[in-house]
Amino acid sequence: MTDPLHTDLLALAQEAARRAGELLRDGRPADLGVAATKSSPIDVVTEMDIAAEKLITGFLAERRPDDGFLGEEGASTDGTSGIRWVIDPLDGTVNYLYGLPTWAVSIAAEQDGETVVGVVTAPMRGETCSAVRGRGARATGAWDGERVLRCRPAPPLDQALISTGFNYVAEVRAHQADVAQRLIPRLRDIRRSGSAAVDLCDVAAGRLDGYYERGLHPWDLAAGDLIAREAGALTGGRPGERPSRELTVAGTPGVFEPLQRLLEDFGAWHD
Repeated sequence: MTDPLHTDLLALAQEAARRAGELLRDGRPADLGVAATKSSPIDVVTEMDIAAEKLITGFLAERRPDDGFLGEEGASTDGTSGIRWVIDPLDGTVNYLYGLPTWAVSIAAEQDGETVVGVVTAPMRGETCSAVRGRGARATGAWDGERVLRCRPAPPLDQALISTGFNYVAEVRAHQADVAQRLIPRLRDIRRSGSAAVDLCDVAAGRLDGYYERGLHPWDLAAGDLIAREAGALTGGRPGERPSRELTVAGTPGVFEPLQRLLEDFGAWHD
């Protein structure tokens, strides 16, 4: 049964993401610079990250003033409605800073702690992926109308194309490189896009067979995780656990479990 609240939340998330994506795409200064750093000097925030989050939270708060917020650039309120918006206003900031096209706006809505709506818009691709819990995942893009998203049929692991990402803390990055070095002979290949939200949507769209990363925050994965699951992918963390900062894994059924087992064997979740 369609939940009218979830339908309304989806429409709001899509509109907020569209507006933020247009701001980021069309308003990028030619002399864009770093406004602040986070975990390390190479983990950056730009003035546009901050402006996009303000746009999103302002738009949503005007229409749903009792909702809570959790945003990468500091938005944090509890709310009283049972709905919380989890926002990454610019996933792939370093790509954006350098003028690379792989970046996205990610907005999820949680109801009583469970993600019920996810929207990821990638303006330089001209694509938006969306999902509502229990209602599947869809995308709009250069094609006509909406396209239903389904993950790929599972290949053998040695024929699987897998994406990953690397942390901005040098010691963690070195360990991740060691894990990737051990993993790559067992796969078709590894990709690194620079945006967790885009990678999760690419699993949903059948452009990747799987994805894993250590160190993600809730705003990095909330929307993309729902989109991937609603497209038929499996997601998790360490075996038996949900995605977390320790480890996030997503994959088409048949790839997910052997990939997760290898990552556990290789200690992908710790130094």
